[in-house]
Amino acid sequence: MKRWLLAMLLVTQSAIGSELPRPDHIVIVIEENKSYSQIIGNKNAPYINELAKRGALFTQSYGITHPSQPNYLALFTGSTRGITSNTCPLDLSGDNLAGQLIAKGLSFTSYSESMPEPGYEGCIYGAYMRKHNPVANWKEFAAYNQPFSAFPTDYAQLPTVSFVIPDQRNDMHDGSIAQGDAWLKKNIDAYAQWAMTHNSLLIVTFDEDDGSEGNRVATIMVGQRVKPGKYAQRINHYGLLRVIEEMYGLRPLNESAKAQAINGVWRK
Repeated sequence: MKRWLLAMLLVTQSAIGSELPRPDHIVIVIEENKSYSQIIGNKNAPYINELAKRGALFTQSYGITHPSQPNYLALFTGSTRGITSNTCPLDLSGDNLAGQLIAKGLSFTSYSESMPEPGYEGCIYGAYMRKHNPVANWKEFAAYNQPFSAFPTDYAQLPTVSFVIPDQRNDMHDGSIAQGDAWLKKNIDAYAQWAMTHNSLLIVTFDEDDGSEGNRVATIMVGQRVKPGKYAQRINHYGLLRVIEEMYGLRPLNESAKAQAINGVWRK
């Protein structure tokens, strides 16, 4: 009986995996400290709400913890790494999404707005905050830690997976929701439209809420293989990492191995 159940489980997992797209490019934009209800339906966020109608809106998406930094680590490594604060600098080692992709012959870059130079190790530079840029904590990946000014205008030149980290004026942390929404439209909409016809994917999510909604945040996916609609499947940052790993045949890292697969969202 146990062998039969194991066989059925493997078949089920294989079927789920076979339904997943394999995007040529994924861009993940991470916003700051706003609950689901502060964003969805808010007239001050017209662009994000347009994206939500254009793509898949997850109505039960959650951050992992508070404050910011461990949530970024969760999305990048499948673990908070035992970090419970925004302490900086960190010097971390061990597996992460960037290393997995590169080992597979794929690519990764993190693009941080207002970071002054590639591989910058400082904790703060103007409105740039290293606590929001997890790749900066792995010295061996300095080459993949780039300012947003390096984000290509020819989207075919993007790496396989990109993190885009607006600075604290434009990620809704210090600036307003309207300001962050306008930044997204100005800087990301051209890619969002391109992704619809070039086998690519945009994910917009938030690191955490403001403490008002049990860490429920807005997460939206837009792309050629995404079926528009609202999805009530409960997901979190580990689940987002898990679906990216499954798309590229990577081993699920740490807590992402326990996350439920995101399904029912993809066009064939």
